[in-house]
Amino acid sequence: MFFQPEISVIIPTYNRSELVRDAVLSVLRQDAREIVFEIIVVDNNSSDDTEAVIKSLIAGNEGNLQYVVERQQGNAYARNAGIAKAQGSLIAFIDDDVVVEGNWLGLLNATFQGRGDLSFVGGRVLPRWNYPLPSWLTRKHWSPLALIDYGEEEFLISGQNPIGLLTANIAFRRNVFDELGVFSPELQRVKNGIGSLEDHEFLMRVCRSGKKGLYVPRLVAVAPVDLSRLTKDYHRRWHSGHGQFYAILSDPEWERSHFRFMGVPGHLYRETATHAVSWFSRMMRGTPDAAFEHECKLRFFGGFFVERLRNRRRTGGAFLRKS
Repeated sequence: MFFQPEISVIIPTYNRSELVRDAVLSVLRQDAREIVFEIIVVDNNSSDDTEAVIKSLIAGNEGNLQYVVERQQGNAYARNAGIAKAQGSLIAFIDDDVVVEGNWLGLLNATFQGRGDLSFVGGRVLPRWNYPLPSWLTRKHWSPLALIDYGEEEFLISGQNPIGLLTANIAFRRNVFDELGVFSPELQRVKNGIGSLEDHEFLMRVCRSGKKGLYVPRLVAVAPVDLSRLTKDYHRRWHSGHGQFYAILSDPEWERSHFRFMGVPGHLYRETATHAVSWFSRMMRGTPDAAFEHECKLRFFGGFFVERLRNRRRTGGAFLRKS
């Protein structure tokens, strides 16, 4: 029998067999009988029992679950492999550690059908806290945890308002990939790497092409937050890695500045000096929790500077440039 899905749901995974099982089941159990969909699990060289877990789920379903292996290591390669296999006119992504709410597919489908002007739709990624939270962990520190919540109101996302969404909970029309390409491996995280920008860069590429998207707060994915991510050390490493990936990204809009020194735009030096003063001031006042927010910005600068210094050593270039 010919099977033509309307929505393809891609789930890249690496060594998270139990979590990815829950992610797949949350899609399979959707209250969306009228929607024809497929799930493509892309195994990016897992060494645990991911293959056995997914194949056991395949055995109990009617052909709408696929298991794909992508040998090139990296999240972008895994997502791109899923795109190449996808048959749906809508291509959705969730992470292997999230579960989506029961109306997720139906809401995605209805939103796209009701808005022909939209090229992508995404929603909230909310935490499931399994451990006591440290005192310093506020919503300002959600980015390293891959969480987002922009509130209860829908809003448009475009080149004029390029608000970031996460591939833990987002869907695109197929023509977006046909016209603009796929995720960039140069900016991907590999295995357990952190701070990457492949999803951010792709979304900015889409927005700057003139296409529009919609933030839909009722579109909810929930992710457990591992204990290791509730440490300052993890957040320090994430911000350093994020700075390195931003240096590789070389976003012309973000880096626009009147001068550059050592390949670093002037505005970043000014912002970092402000954060350094704020960090010192809060440490002197005995408020380390408040100081940590500014320390993270300093870590970002450090990662950015080190990556630009490496690049300058590889390619050469002037220390100072004015525009």
